[in-house]
Amino acid sequence: MTVKKIFLSEDEMPRQWYNILPDLPNGLEPMLHPGTGKPVGPDDLAPLFPMALIGQEVSQEQYIDIPDEVLEKYLLWRPTPMYRATNLEKLLDTPAKIYFKNEGVSPAGSHKPNTAIAQAYYNKEAGTKRICTETGAGQWGSALASVVPSLVLSARSLWSGSAMIKNRIGV
Repeated sequence: MTVKKIFLSEDEMPRQWYNILPDLPNGLEPMLHPGTGKPVGPDDLAPLFPMALIGQEVSQEQYIDIPDEVLEKYLLWRPTPMYRATNLEKLLDTPAKIYFKNEGVSPAGSHKPNTAIAQAYYNKEAGTKRICTETGAGQWGSALASVVPSLVLSARSLWSGSAMIKNRIGV
């Protein structure tokens, strides 16, 4: 019988984030500043992000250690189960084994708390006292709101005007 579900123990949970940049043969095109059209530098990002996050954005390290405080928060719902998509493999007629993760077991019901915890953590470490964010359907806002209080920060989530309109008309 084919194994269809994979459950890792907490001891098997990854302790590092994988960074794809070193494995890309030609790297990525640089982000461009919307005002100047020139490549964005750390000083352009500093008003928005802590330096630790900016450093990760441009890092050439293949693996980045996950801080212990972030790992502790992840253990509330991680590791998440992986499922083998055998029907999709058959449909595609591929010898590849295809898996997907069930991120619906997180507090916000999506993958978004995975990055919300890390972003809130690095902001706290940089001395940020309050985080304000925009959210469309609400998943990002609820992800951030669910993790920020545990890191002793204040959060405010604002719904974008277009999201409010879409929700009112049922789009």
